[in-house]
Amino acid sequence: MKLTLGFSPCPNDTFIFDALIHGKIDTEGLEFEVTFDDVETLNQKAMQGQLDITKLSFHAFAYVANSYALLDAGSALGFGVGPLLICKKENFDRINAELQTPNAQLKVGIPGKYTTANFLLGVAYPQLTNKQEMVFSAIEDALLNEEIDLGLIIHENRFTYQEKGLHKVVDLGSYWEQLTGCAIPLGGIVVNRRLPVEIQQKINRLVRQSVEFAFAHPKSGIEFIRRHAQEMEEAVMYKHIELYVNDYSVDLGTAGRKAIDTLFSMATEREVIPPIGQPLYVNP
Repeated sequence: MKLTLGFSPCPNDTFIFDALIHGKIDTEGLEFEVTFDDVETLNQKAMQGQLDITKLSFHAFAYVANSYALLDAGSALGFGVGPLLICKKENFDRINAELQTPNAQLKVGIPGKYTTANFLLGVAYPQLTNKQEMVFSAIEDALLNEEIDLGLIIHENRFTYQEKGLHKVVDLGSYWEQLTGCAIPLGGIVVNRRLPVEIQQKINRLVRQSVEFAFAHPKSGIEFIRRHAQEMEEAVMYKHIELYVNDYSVDLGTAGRKAIDTLFSMATEREVIPPIGQPLYVNP
């Protein structure tokens, strides 16, 4: 049986799926037709139900939970990995004061409507509704050119913004952790509910085995990971992997599920996402 599988070319995803798609584990009769896309593109494909299995942000999952179920394996959750809300340094006092008002009209550059970063922004500051979607790497320049008042940054920009004279307004990851005591749910692997339950369960089992293989043989997929990471140095690739692939990626467990359930419950209460009528997870 051949299934379509979508994930990003980022090192954390290629690390997770290397063994699965290259026959390093027994796939129990399943074959995979792989598509590589950035997560926001994968989010959009999930909205259209295009893929059997896909990586997506937890924000997007809230909108496709009737069509897809979440695997216990393959997710990215963690502490200290959240998005930052930043501004131009000289504008900090003005912006910080306005941010405390219920009708703030500040313009925010976001890296995508269905990113988890925007999800967390909506939970923390539901009054910030004037948003402009842009490529995540363009947000810093937009701030410097005062095209936007605030920027929501992710990925490597979290480590470089200060060099450009930009200032942190709030660490949304820390906000979430202090509010809930939970890890930040970033992205997960979902399977289309149209597949038989036994196939969904098999996929869950195989993704877990693929992650376990990667941890047991961390250099096994180095060429595959490097090929898709483009210019990234090996040390940076593995730092990226260490940041996003952890015990939650093997199995969500009670703590991982609690983090996801808390995020969805809070976002629903604050009307950031619509109510979800389906059980979130693949049946055990």
